[in-house]
Amino acid sequence: MMNIFWDLLPMILGTALAPIWIIIVLLILRSQNGLIKATAFVVGTTVVRLLQGIIFGHIFRNSEVGGTDGGPSPIVSMLLVVLGILLLISAVKKLLKEDDLDAPPPKWMSRFDRATALSLVGLGALITLIAPKLWVFTLSAIGVISDANLSPSEEFQTFLLYILIAQALIILPLVLYAIAPRQSASLLQAASDWLTQYNRQITLTVSFIFGSLFLWKGISGLLL
Repeated sequence: MMNIFWDLLPMILGTALAPIWIIIVLLILRSQNGLIKATAFVVGTTVVRLLQGIIFGHIFRNSEVGGTDGGPSPIVSMLLVVLGILLLISAVKKLLKEDDLDAPPPKWMSRFDRATALSLVGLGALITLIAPKLWVFTLSAIGVISDANLSPSEEFQTFLLYILIAQALIILPLVLYAIAPRQSASLLQAASDWLTQYNRQITLTVSFIFGSLFLWKGISGLLL
């Protein structure tokens, strides 16, 4: 089981360290009834990713996903190549000061703090569905888990744990705000300001490092 999480760790970090998702949650938290609305947004993103895991986990489990001679799965290797390319494209876009592939349209950003909790469930789901890198991150994780020859229940438990850890940095602000709303307000505001200021640099660095890693791992797997 630990071997699976070593394989999943780069995907967990690549997903968790995307600043835009944390910025959105912190923005919603500052609005009226922010905790309820931010929770609704996170629920929307989580439900979609769980459905992706259930649907594509079933598809992968009933297809030729496994690698040969204990090697990596060709499907997973190809997904890693695609993910690496997408991340490197994001790094180049940030270097050229262009919009990120997974960033919501600018006009949406002004709506998050004014939206209702119900609409934020839908917005969270929609953004997750249209984010190409999140799709490939999720499919790659499903492929790695399916490649481990676990039982269906173990696969689901492993994927659920992957989702929870990968979303830890957007769940943590909710927990802090729920426990101590007044005391955490200044901390969360400072975190939001810092992430907004350095969003470009963080995204560029994360995209380049993990893009290079995934591309190398994917190509290495295809050549074995």
